[in-house]
Amino acid sequence: MVAMLNRLFRLPRRQKRLIQLSIDSVLLTASFFLALWLRLESWAPLMSREIWLLWSGVLLVSLLLFTRLGFYRSVIRYMSAKALQSLVVGIASSSALLLMASLFSDALPRSSGLIYAMLAMLTVGGIRFILRSLHLRNQRRDKTRVIIYGAGAAGAQLVHTLRQGSEYSPVAFIDDWRGMQTTYVEGLKVYSPDVLPRLLKDYGAKRILLAIPSAPRSRRQEILRVLEPLPVPVQTLPSMEDVIAGRARLNEIRDVTVEDLLGRDPVPPNQTLLDANIRGKVVMVTGAGGSIGSELCRQVLEQGPRQLLLFEFCEYSLYTIERELQQRVSDKKLNVSVKALLGSIQDRQRLDSVLRIFGVETIYHAAAYKHVPMLENNSIQGILNNVYGTLAMAEAAIDCGVATFVQVSTDKAVRPTNVMGTTKRLAELVCQALADQQTKTRFTMVRFGNVLGSSGSVVPLFHEQIARGGPITVTHPQVTRYFMTIPEASQLVIQAGAMGTGGDVLVLDMGEPVKIADLATEMIRLSGLEVRSEANPDGDIEISYTGLRPGEKLYEELLIGENVSDTAHPRIMAAKEDYWSWERLESYLQELYQAIQTRRHDRIRELLISAPTGYAPRDDIADLEWLGRSPSPSWPAQPVAIPADRVRSSGEAMSPALRSSSFGR
Repeated sequence: MVAMLNRLFRLPRRQKRLIQLSIDSVLLTASFFLALWLRLESWAPLMSREIWLLWSGVLLVSLLLFTRLGFYRSVIRYMSAKALQSLVVGIASSSALLLMASLFSDALPRSSGLIYAMLAMLTVGGIRFILRSLHLRNQRRDKTRVIIYGAGAAGAQLVHTLRQGSEYSPVAFIDDWRGMQTTYVEGLKVYSPDVLPRLLKDYGAKRILLAIPSAPRSRRQEILRVLEPLPVPVQTLPSMEDVIAGRARLNEIRDVTVEDLLGRDPVPPNQTLLDANIRGKVVMVTGAGGSIGSELCRQVLEQGPRQLLLFEFCEYSLYTIERELQQRVSDKKLNVSVKALLGSIQDRQRLDSVLRIFGVETIYHAAAYKHVPMLENNSIQGILNNVYGTLAMAEAAIDCGVATFVQVSTDKAVRPTNVMGTTKRLAELVCQALADQQTKTRFTMVRFGNVLGSSGSVVPLFHEQIARGGPITVTHPQVTRYFMTIPEASQLVIQAGAMGTGGDVLVLDMGEPVKIADLATEMIRLSGLEVRSEANPDGDIEISYTGLRPGEKLYEELLIGENVSDTAHPRIMAAKEDYWSWERLESYLQELYQAIQTRRHDRIRELLISAPTGYAPRDDIADLEWLGRSPSPSWPAQPVAIPADRVRSSGEAMSPALRSSSFGR
């Protein structure tokens, strides 16, 4: 029977329509004569030539009506309410034709039309729904059984979608609201969450699907915490926030992400702050292909700048983000010019040229090297890019009349124990000092912690390690980090940039720090697996502790001092922090550059410690170039002088530190 149905469903559409027409002809005819027998209790009409002639005409017109109504365009496997509506209208019309025919023939009782209509609905409609039920039952054998959490509109719609697909078979609903419990939705019973462990066993369900897209993120997190200990993976429909933002479709089932676990309910943005530095202006984003830079570009584009400049050193990253944004401009018919510009923030001539030619009014400076172990091993390149690159960018902005400069910083700049954090604090000092000595360009520094899903983040690494079967590597059982989603961080950066008055350090509220070991445990459990440990040797994935890497801290901080004040935004704080005057900082940067030129990593470390950054290294120098030299290198006795040809071609005065940084990579 199953094999015959499968062959029938695989026939060409034309053949299936001919078969349906033939079967419907037989079923309608049988319904008509059975209606006459029920009315007259006699088979005599079967012998009446007049009855046959009348019926032939009614049958032909009825089949034409069915065809016209699109009844034969409906696929039996996916019959819906629309097909049922066509069937009712078609049979009602056919019954009306019989009534009209009875007016011209005494042999045809008028009441037979009503009986015929009911029988036709049972036969023509019934056979289709029987075939559909047989097909769905056959499919259900090969599908993964799932329980849906959330019996609302989204859950009901999800059941309908899953039944048409070939992957999942919904078997029950779970809902928190007592008014829904024990009722039936789409033919499935609704249960309380308390009986979920029993339901998994009774129904043999292998997965739980979370269907509450309109629930606040905090409520979703509560539910995920409850589901976490269960021995099945949890998947979810996207949140309404992601659906509205165009990042997902409502019925798009996906794995539970770390954003679902750690994200917060968003605070409605202040549109005035979003517009202030962007709408109708020429905006440039440096590091446009990076995790934060690319999201800044997406959000800047939505605020309607006159022109958006993507400045990026990596060709492929620039190509990727430009293609994405150009597609958005086309899809949404935005009146925004998007330009992709290759270049290094250390190339001062390139920066001057771009800023002057395009008349840039706002800069979001997100370009930086950010991976702590990488910069421990390549410290000079980190300093050149993060410090002198920011210096070149900042002085170019002043010279070219840029109105607003927003420096994207990090919590690793607070009392750093590594080169990366120290370079970011020095970049803040550069912006603070330049803000203090001029009023042409307004500088604002925005500091925040880790963003979820960024390149080099632990989250993609943990996903990869879980997929491989483990182990998950964590540096230390007590290590904690602040986390924020990339969209939330970028939106707050834009708003914070509009709040600064000049030289401000604005700090984003990151919520509570997260223990990385706990994060790893939750990711394992939500994948339907168990942590392997001494207490549970039969678990699936082991968590292995590797020890802190060079320059790494157990915990991060966001504030250097206690001089902090609230702002108009509940998740943005303003910090007043000490900094050097430009004259003192300029002299320091010159001395640091000379140490870089001579490759004196020991002297570089001394200078980094001497700056007001709070740098307190806990490990020996880890730079690979330094370690690769002989134990007693023969260093030049005198620092290398900065070449005179690094002065700008315009002949304008320029700080020695900037002359060194403007030579480019």
